[in-house]
Amino acid sequence: MGTLVNEGATAWQTWPKGAVSELMITKSGKPDALKDVEGSMTRVAFLRGEPIRHDKLVKAGTSGFMSAILPTGKRAVAIKIDNEGDSTAGGFILPNDRVDVVRLARDEDATKARGVEVMTADPILANVRVLAIGQNVEEQNGKKVVTGANATLELDPDQVNLIILAQHAGNSNLHLVLRSLVDSGGPAKTVVSTDDALTVVRYGAPQQATR
Repeated sequence: MGTLVNEGATAWQTWPKGAVSELMITKSGKPDALKDVEGSMTRVAFLRGEPIRHDKLVKAGTSGFMSAILPTGKRAVAIKIDNEGDSTAGGFILPNDRVDVVRLARDEDATKARGVEVMTADPILANVRVLAIGQNVEEQNGKKVVTGANATLELDPDQVNLIILAQHAGNSNLHLVLRSLVDSGGPAKTVVSTDDALTVVRYGAPQQATR
């Protein structure tokens, strides 16, 4: 996903006539297709030898890559993370992984009552798809290296509002928790809805509290 189709990346291949769908690119229907697809970007991952379909490609200049890979009704929103991987499972979270979003915040009431700092960890969203970590994922010396200081998540509009509120609440940090591949089926879920969240302004600083 996100790979640029360069010269030589594609080739014609014989295929059983009964298995050819209308979405596939055929030589009889488009003899210049090898040249036409050059410069396109893949919206989803391909397997070697898999027939190319028009709906899996986007031409450079017609749309941004991120908007091209977003499903209907979904939004892309970036949240701040740290470069050392402390809030991204040690840097092992990569695009297309599924994560839970957990908010770490200071409990003001408990801190005052006990006289020591008390932190709370509350899950906000579950099974969220990661679209990107930073600007890109580079490969150095055969290892995947995550670069950048933000993560872009695939959310619905209500989840976008919730994550923005949580990110800008005072004394609050967001952490990504990597999910097992076995536990990554199904859509993203909202653990805490926007109806359960309240933004309180204290001394000019917004803080999020639960109702």
